[in-house]
Amino acid sequence: MPHADVLPQNAPNLTAVLFGLSGCLVDFGAHTHKYGSHSAEHREATPGALDSLLSLQRQQIPCAWLDELPPALSQSLAATLPDWIKPLQHCATIQPWPAPNACWQALMALNVERLDGCVLVSGEPRLLQSGLNAGLWTIGLASCGSLCGLSPEQWQALPPQERDIKRGKATLHLFGLGVHSVIDHLGELDTCLADISLRRLKGEKP
Repeated sequence: MPHADVLPQNAPNLTAVLFGLSGCLVDFGAHTHKYGSHSAEHREATPGALDSLLSLQRQQIPCAWLDELPPALSQSLAATLPDWIKPLQHCATIQPWPAPNACWQALMALNVERLDGCVLVSGEPRLLQSGLNAGLWTIGLASCGSLCGLSPEQWQALPPQERDIKRGKATLHLFGLGVHSVIDHLGELDTCLADISLRRLKGEKP
């Protein structure tokens, strides 16, 4: 896949990027959803998350995160993220995932005028389904979301073959939903977004 720095000059810019919070930007393994609480380690950014956000900020691509956790819990989880990335404000009228409303609400909060070029990145199948229902490009995370559900230490402690098996099962599940791309974690996001830009240049639609 091409890197963002070597994209053709006529490749269209992305319009906006939405992220899941737990199991994507922070909380590797999405344990907060499972247990209803979190520890300090769950607030740590996942591999590649901060670099990805910095890259998007440099490109002036607006970003927001979404989650179904109670607002106080999600805000606490997001404490290590940059202030400029907007949270989706809690709204009782938003239909729960996989309804598309939350994605549309987030794009409205970013003052995005069109769906074209909008991307959702998440390790949560229900949020990805919401993104698909909303008409967005979708990128699934295989290793750090809820499908594997392991902490970084648990993940690294697995034998390589077992990691490959879990990653493979998660990847098949995500592609089975219809997501457009699957990566291991956010450390691979820049290359994946560049690939989506090329696919858009060739006329592909989500």
